[in-house]
Amino acid sequence: MNVPRRPVIALAMLAAVAGAAFVLAPRDEPERWLGYVEGEALYVAAPVSGTLARRPVERGATVRAGQELFALDPRTTDAQTAQAQAELASARAQFSDLGDARQRAPELDVSRAAQQAARAQLARAQADYDRFAALAAKGFASRTQLDAARQARDVAAASVRQAQAQEASGELTVGRREQQAAAAAGVAGAQAALSAQVRRGEEIAPVAAVAGTIEQTFFNPGEWVPANQPVLALLPADRRKLRFFVPQDSIAALKPGMAVRFTCDGCGAARTATIRYIAPRAEFTPPVIYSERARAKLVFLVEAALPVDQPLPPGLPVAIEPR
Repeated sequence: MNVPRRPVIALAMLAAVAGAAFVLAPRDEPERWLGYVEGEALYVAAPVSGTLARRPVERGATVRAGQELFALDPRTTDAQTAQAQAELASARAQFSDLGDARQRAPELDVSRAAQQAARAQLARAQADYDRFAALAAKGFASRTQLDAARQARDVAAASVRQAQAQEASGELTVGRREQQAAAAAGVAGAQAALSAQVRRGEEIAPVAAVAGTIEQTFFNPGEWVPANQPVLALLPADRRKLRFFVPQDSIAALKPGMAVRFTCDGCGAARTATIRYIAPRAEFTPPVIYSERARAKLVFLVEAALPVDQPLPPGLPVAIEPR
């Protein structure tokens, strides 16, 4: 008995079409979080205006920590430093003068000699008084003579006290305690002013605080640089990071300190970065990184630190592989 072949052929064709549709049907690619490399540059400036004397580094150069970056003309700063040094020397001299004795050593020697003479006069007057007192007790000296001897003794004693006071006065310092305190404060102020001026001299010729790359230069030698205007931008090796955006339904799985894998054009194999920051609030996908799938989604900004030994140029797009 012959079996009709048309239904069998139809079934075979239907199976072939279904298989082709399964093979050729578009499959969703694995979701990736999009972002870019960002660098936090240090903008190096001087606190005063001046002519740029030299700038030994060029854009793109790699510098080490402690290397000179630029220097303004130091003539004005050097003159101000010399003025501060002179003011400090003057303040110290004034303080020293207020601490010295009122009289010089030869003048004090005169006061001491006068005191010795007064003491000798007192000793002689005391002896005369003692003699007249003994004679008066025996009736051989009048009361007038005794009174004259007593007066001479008292005058000699007063002369001794006067000579002692003159010597003590000569040994006093020129300035009173309050004047000396004011002079000491003046010395401290002058010292602080000099320290600030020395620091200012260092600030017009700054050095690199860390190793890094000169990202940009804004002035050339010979140009006038306004105060606090950056002369160059230094990108430290450890201040490069990834900024990427994670959908709201995936953010809970991420924590600071976690490692993430990412890829970028020309980077070769996937690399890793360490999450350092997760934004506390959601935002809409930035238009520069959205895709058809990510459009109009709420996302969270995440930042991850790059290894120092694997620098990447700022602005390079990256794709983060979700865990």
